[in-house]
Amino acid sequence: MSTCLKLKTESFRQPILLSIKDASLWASDYLKRKVTCSNISYLIQYGKISPQKNQGTTYIQKEELQQYYDLYFITKEQLWRKKLGKDLNWELSFSEYKEAETTKHVHRLHPYKGKFIPQLVKYFLDANTDSFKKESFFKKGDIILDPFCGSGTTLVQANELGMHSIGVDISRFNGFISNVKIGEYDFENIHQETSKITQALKDFQKGKNYLSFEKELLKKLQIFNRQYFPSPEFRRKLNQKQIDEKLYSKQKSHEFLKTYYSLVKEYKMKLCQDSNVSFLEQWFLKSVRDEIDFLFSKIKVIKNTKTQKLLSLILSRTMRSCRATTHADLGTLKNRQIETYYCRKHSKICKPVFSVLSWWQRYCKDSIQRIKEFKILRSDSFQICLTGDSREILLVEEVKKRNLQFGKFIENQKIAGVFSSPPYVGLIDYHKQHAYAYDLFGFERKDELEIGPLYKGQGKEARTSYTRGIADVLFHCKKFLKKDANIFLVANDKYSLYPKIAALAGMKIINQYKRPVLNRVEKDRSAYGEIIFHFNIL
Repeated sequence: MSTCLKLKTESFRQPILLSIKDASLWASDYLKRKVTCSNISYLIQYGKISPQKNQGTTYIQKEELQQYYDLYFITKEQLWRKKLGKDLNWELSFSEYKEAETTKHVHRLHPYKGKFIPQLVKYFLDANTDSFKKESFFKKGDIILDPFCGSGTTLVQANELGMHSIGVDISRFNGFISNVKIGEYDFENIHQETSKITQALKDFQKGKNYLSFEKELLKKLQIFNRQYFPSPEFRRKLNQKQIDEKLYSKQKSHEFLKTYYSLVKEYKMKLCQDSNVSFLEQWFLKSVRDEIDFLFSKIKVIKNTKTQKLLSLILSRTMRSCRATTHADLGTLKNRQIETYYCRKHSKICKPVFSVLSWWQRYCKDSIQRIKEFKILRSDSFQICLTGDSREILLVEEVKKRNLQFGKFIENQKIAGVFSSPPYVGLIDYHKQHAYAYDLFGFERKDELEIGPLYKGQGKEARTSYTRGIADVLFHCKKFLKKDANIFLVANDKYSLYPKIAALAGMKIINQYKRPVLNRVEKDRSAYGEIIFHFNIL
């Protein structure tokens, strides 16, 4: 075939069309990782690739899908290595896992900013070895300590592996999350209580004006969004820079506000609470706060304490999703949102939450399912999270108060090692991120005892205080550790503080593993890495 004829033939070659199912199968083979139909639908919905309709079936061009993946995935490792260094251990990115696996079962019982994924914990705790991890460090029956327990990821993974574990955290709510995750439950009682409380909430809502208001508002929004923000066409135009998003969204959101406040007046809606002092008063609309208080009043009288704690955590998760803020601002809470707004996350006009019912029902169902999934995997090993200061807590004595046999076991066997992610200096205020729960449940806050909180910044004084704080924790932990204990700390040490921390704690760094962090929920998803430091006691 002549070159001229070949070029002519290629120019008239028809593109290969794939159904969503076939596209997921092709993409899975191409990327050597599981790509679901939902993943493909997401790309269509968010305007990343263009759909074609044929007799009611959606098709996409294989060439366009391949081009997208080549741009996003194939070069990603190269780009990250260029930004973070050639010593990056890409195997520890766990890029082959989809989100459902990195947030499996009880790991997503409640949102928590700053937690590591369970696959990372499992990698260092289990007996498997590879070219990076050349030996196993722990075995079934060992005791693992997490002195910065957070939301309990280490405890859950240790349980799966048949290891005992103890967590310590200064935040009472963190301890609450962790202990609910590792708890065992009476599912019949849970179903009875959730059904009873849900029905009570529906009865409570009867005759309330905010339900009629929201129903009418949703109708108006649907018509408006269909006309001015059609999906996925609008998103494709944004991706192709055909629309000035900032200018257009400002104009249209302002236009719809006339309709919104007309409905507020018609239904005599009271949007805000009478006071604006506490977190609960500031960040929840009046109708939402009334429902929260009603649900909590019902939860407080549940006789089964384990069921009561689980439903309290579900309520907390519900509250987080119902705060008066935009969908894109759940993690930072910069401005209170009491009116409709243009949502950059959904590329349309969205509204605040006026009722918790749908979220409450969704999270009840989801939480029960996650606990059931974990029940199948769990071992009979012992786990607990203690609330206290890891720099001084009397670990054995506190465990004995809850389980005398296990406390004595710790005394005799000692703790085999540590796997923990200390707070990063000047990054998160750990009490503040769950302020709504502290307000509702009346938990005592100990913000002043946090190590490296955001409010103290990242200046020289803050870094010095942080270094001393982490070192004091490790030094205190040595009392409970075996002499040959393996200590693993996950940190983003951009200020190179950990060599000094190790020296102050009477330890030495014997290895470090640098990994890219891909599983992030923040808006800024630029190249970001962390180091897993491996310490031994001197």
